[in-house]
Order: sequence, then structure tokens, then C-alpha cells
Amino acid sequence: MAAAAPAADGVPGRGPPGEVIHLNVGGKRFSTSRQTLTWIPDSFFSSLLSGRISTLKDETGAIFIDRDPTVFAPILNFLRTKELDPRGIHGSSLLHEAQFYGLTPLVRRLQLREELDRSSCGNVLFNGYLPPPVFPVKRRNRHSLVGPQQAGGRPAPVRRSNTMPPNLGNAGLLGRMLDEKAPPSPSGLPEEPGMVRLVCGHHNWIAVAYTQFLVCYRLKEASGWQLVFSSPRLDWPIERLALTARVLSGALGEHDKMVAAATGSEILLWALQAEGSGSEIGVFHLGVPVEALFFVGNQLIATSHTGRIGVWNAVTKHWQVQEVQPITSYDAAGSFLLLGCNNGSIYYVDVQKFPLRMKDNDLLVSELYRDPAEDGVTALSVYLTPKTSDSGNWIEIAYGTSSGGVRVIVQHPETVGSGPQLFQTFTVHRSPVTKIMLSEKHLISVCADNNHVRTWSVTRFRGMISTQPGSTPLASFKILALESADGHGGCSAGNDIGPYGERDDQQVFIQKVVPNASQLFVRLSSTGQRVCSVRSVDGSPTTAFTVLECEGSRRLGSRPRRYLLTGQANGSLAMWDLTTAMDGLGQAPAGGLTEEELLEQLEQCELAPLASLRGAPPSPSPRTSLTSLHSAFSSASLSSRRGSPSPPQAEARRRWGGSFVERCQELVRSGPEPRRPPTPAPRPSAGLGAPLAPPKMKLTETSF
Repeated sequence: MAAAAPAADGVPGRGPPGEVIHLNVGGKRFSTSRQTLTWIPDSFFSSLLSGRISTLKDETGAIFIDRDPTVFAPILNFLRTKELDPRGIHGSSLLHEAQFYGLTPLVRRLQLREELDRSSCGNVLFNGYLPPPVFPVKRRNRHSLVGPQQAGGRPAPVRRSNTMPPNLGNAGLLGRMLDEKAPPSPSGLPEEPGMVRLVCGHHNWIAVAYTQFLVCYRLKEASGWQLVFSSPRLDWPIERLALTARVLSGALGEHDKMVAAATGSEILLWALQAEGSGSEIGVFHLGVPVEALFFVGNQLIATSHTGRIGVWNAVTKHWQVQEVQPITSYDAAGSFLLLGCNNGSIYYVDVQKFPLRMKDNDLLVSELYRDPAEDGVTALSVYLTPKTSDSGNWIEIAYGTSSGGVRVIVQHPETVGSGPQLFQTFTVHRSPVTKIMLSEKHLISVCADNNHVRTWSVTRFRGMISTQPGSTPLASFKILALESADGHGGCSAGNDIGPYGERDDQQVFIQKVVPNASQLFVRLSSTGQRVCSVRSVDGSPTTAFTVLECEGSRRLGSRPRRYLLTGQANGSLAMWDLTTAMDGLGQAPAGGLTEEELLEQLEQCELAPLASLRGAPPSPSPRTSLTSLHSAFSSASLSSRRGSPSPPQAEARRRWGGSFVERCQELVRSGPEPRRPPTPAPRPSAGLGAPLAPPKMKLTETSF
């Protein structure tokens, strides 16, 4: 047993330099000289051996230090030889221990070593950086038509995307926001005014929402991304964002490009001009909280799970609100808006024709299909096949239900009057389906059991889904994406895992493991294979992200590009070239996160107790059911490796998704004791995480 000893009984600082010092580091014995331990001034060892820190001795009289002995060995060798030999130790773990011991020369060497592998200019996928914009002035009148307003009445400075922001101190966006405290959000949670909350893109335009204002950028062929619009400062935090950017000189003139923001039940809509200005169209009220905001063509759509839908038409300038059944999912195809409801019905609205077909001031909402079991439609995806004849397109609809079922229904243009016909049914999920995507080649579904993904390959004949062999199973994996237990630290609407991409191309999931992560993992939605991983160039946490399908240049040989847009906690926006990453597919590690990468990500947060995660049932809305625990890691054979759980355990896992959390907590418990805070030393580069030591119990999955 180790016993505490006063400083006087320890090894006093007046001992000879050649005195042998015996150490017990985490249960392993080390012997060295006093001179070896104390040649670096003001370190942990010099303080310990001088008596400034009380010592703890074991039964043999050796000084006990409660740290990891595996990492201590290369540190002691550095003190002996002044040479670094990590011997397979992770660099972040070695840096963390060097900071604890206050070994300044070793800390500087390790920091330089890590900085050589990371650059503020990013890797080959890094495509651009947009600094935080200028904080705008407050909106003068809630219902007045106002143009762009920047601080001081001057146009906001514009920098090209390939430049890094200068060091503005407190004179820029963040300094202004620190001086002006944002009002509390409707949820009562504190807000970060300088944080990017939402990002969306359309064609060559980007809209970025901060807590109380939004900005829009436009890509110009020669000069790159340019700031073209900044909204006035609003009264409440922005919760939803939508953008439409039609072609130049469209039929609707200035209303071909619009951006909308929603807060609570209020929606603000602006018209954007290509030359770099904007004007407020109006303020609209849904009467209930807006949970989805998007454009179908030039029609602005707002929906709520309560069953209310609002439509604003750019031609008639008319805002129409309609009551339907409680809405649990939606999708759009062409000018059709399809709504999945909790009564098992799928309704459709032709939003392009509704102003000409209004009856008694109501939208013509028609029931398209009703689920045979009348389960709630919790996820919806529509695919329009290419026209094969003058009769029109096949309409293929995949939807998921509250009971975990996945169904595919098909409508032939020649049988419009009879309604869609049930084509295929899958019952592979035991939790409500939260996402579904039907594309040209794949059918992808995600359920609430820790984002369990199932995929099928789709066989087509002349563009239409084929009955022989139909859809065949392809892959099963999970996507881990934890969120803060108190909901703070980001906007869940800005951290949607996807899938992203055009339906005639490969789609991807974006995986952000923990709320304050600065690293994102891009994975194929069809197989879960990793495409690439990106890390913020300035080390700040990523708070919002999306994927933009950008139009190609008019130059000969140019093609459309796919970009990953990441909004950071410091207000900046970074762009990553996913087209290049997809071209190099196969060079990244197969599968998702490795065990070491997962532990490194999990070390950045504390897992909430199971009781807090099980305090409330999952939300029925597919857009909000992922707010407590998103998940995505590879595991096609979890049940076969772990065995079949008992019925109570299976029921708990089906309803609450506790299996992963239990395993993570067990993994953390089996690891080393929590590290003590390091003594003051030069700080490492921002965003560098220190992974946990290898756990005693190995996980059954090979990748996540």
C-alpha cells in the first residue's frame, strides 16, 4: 500500500545529483538519477524532488506517481538522452503526458511534429475559406421592406475563398457579438452568437445562418465566392433556413433567387439580386412552430408536425395556410409535394398549380396512398424515372413506417386513376424508420436504433424498377453521431447526417461523432465505406454542415463539382472538394471509424448516464427523432457476434437504443482512470484531441 509522506521525509532538493531515485509509475518500477529528472527547470519532477509537492510512497519506499507507465517510458528516455522515441505511443497521448509533467522542450518538439502533419491551408481536399462576416445592424421595422444593411452603412468587405482571415482581435464579428449579448432562445438555452448554426446551398449560391442574421454568397467564375447579401439583425435566433437560386433572367425576375429564415412560427423571406443586394419580401406566420422550411421551385413551403402547411407562391404573392393530418415526413418531386402523416396516409399537393385550383380558399390536398397496416409514415422518398414514352414518368415512392417497415410503391403514368400499387415490403428494422432514400441504384433506410442503416441494390429495366430480381440486400452499418444532452452547442437541423447527393449518383453520409468535434467523416451511403475525413483548418469545432452540388464552369471540359460545406464555431465557413475525394475512392481506409479513431472522438465529451437518455421516448418526427442520439457505424454482423439478447433487453434496445451507449460506457469504464489536468505549459494547436489508452475489452466491431 502506498502511504503519504511529508515533504521532509521525501527526497529533499539538497540530495546529490547522482542520487538514485526509485519511481513507481502506475504500478511499474523505474529507477533513474536525480540529475536526469531535474535538468528541466520548473517541471513536475523538480517540484516533486525539491519538496514543493508532497510525495506518496509505496511499501518499498519508491515515489508513487499515478500515471500511465506505458507513456512514461519514452518520456524517461527523453530525459536521459534528449532524443524522442515514441515506440508506437500515440502522439496526442505523449503530448498530454508531457504537458502534465511540464517538460517544455518535449512539448514543443511534439507540437512541431504534429504541426508538420497539419496545415492551416488544409489538405488536398480543402477548397476555400470564408471568414466571419461583419455583424449587421438591427432590423428597423418588422414589416418594412429593407435592403442589405451592414455595420456603418458601408458594404461588407469581400475576400476570396482562398485567403485566410487576418487577425482582427476583437474588432471583427466575434468582438462585436461579445459586446452585444444575444437574447435568450425560445427554448431557454444560451446561444452562441458567433457560431454558424445552419448552412444550405443551391446551384452556385450559399446561405449561412448565424444566431440573429444570415448572409449569402455567390460563386463567380473568375473571382470565387463573393458576399452578396447580409440580412439585418433579427430579434430571435434563426432555427430554419431555405434557399433557392434559379437560373439568371428567369421568368419570375428578381424572385428567381430567394432566401428564407424561420424562428418559432414566424418566417422572413428576402429576394436576392445577382449584382449583390436584397430586399425583404415579407413576414409570414404559420401559427405553430415551423419544423421544416424549403422551396419547391419558387414556392416556399413551411410545415409543422401538428398538421399545418403554409405555401407562398412567387407568382401570386399569396400566402396560404392549410390544415392536414399530423405530418411526420415529406419529400418533393418536380412540382409535387408529398406529405407522410401519422395516420398512415401519403398526401400530395401540386404546389405549382394550386393558385389556379384553389377551392373555398383551401389547397387541394389529395390522398395518394394509405399504408396497408395504417402505420405512421415516418420517412418518405420520391423518385421520378426518366420519360420512356409520351405518357410521362413512372413515380416510385419508398417510405418507412413507425413500426420499422420499408415499402416501395409504384405508379405508372397510364394508371394514374387507380393510384400507386404496392411493389415491395421489407421488415428488417425493429425501430421507427427516420430516413429513407430511393435513388437510381440504391434503396437506403435509416432507423432510430442508433442510426442503423440498411441498403439494397435496385435493379432497373429501361429506367424502371424491375421485379426480377427487384431489390437485393447490399449492406448494413451504423453512423455514430452523438449530440449534447442539453441541446446546446449546435443546431440539430444543421447536423443532418444525410444522405446527400443527386439521385443518379453516389450519395454520402456525413458523420460528426461528438458535438464539439472538428473532424467529419464522409462515407458512402450505399456501403458505409469511408470516402475521406476532413478536419477544420483553424481547429475550431464544426457546428453545421451540408453538401452542395455546384454547377460547372462554362469553360470547355468543366463538370459539376460536389462540395462539403462546414460552418465553424468561430463563424467561418470552409469548403471541401468531395468530387476529388470520390475520384480517389478506395484510398481511404475501408469501412467507417477504427476503434482508435472512435476512442479519440469520444474522449472529447462525457457520455450521459443511461437514465438521462431513457427519460423520454423518441420523437415521432423523422426530422427531430435524431436529436438525442444519432449513430452510424459499420456492423453487418452485430447480432451474430454478440448473440441474441433476452426479450427484455431486446425490447429496451429496440425502443431506446441503449446497446451502443452501454458498450461505450463499459468501454470507458474499462479504460484508464481520468487524467489529471496538466500543469501550465505551452498549449498545443487547437483541435488536437488526446485519445484514450487502449481499453481492456476489445469491441466486437472492426469499424464504425
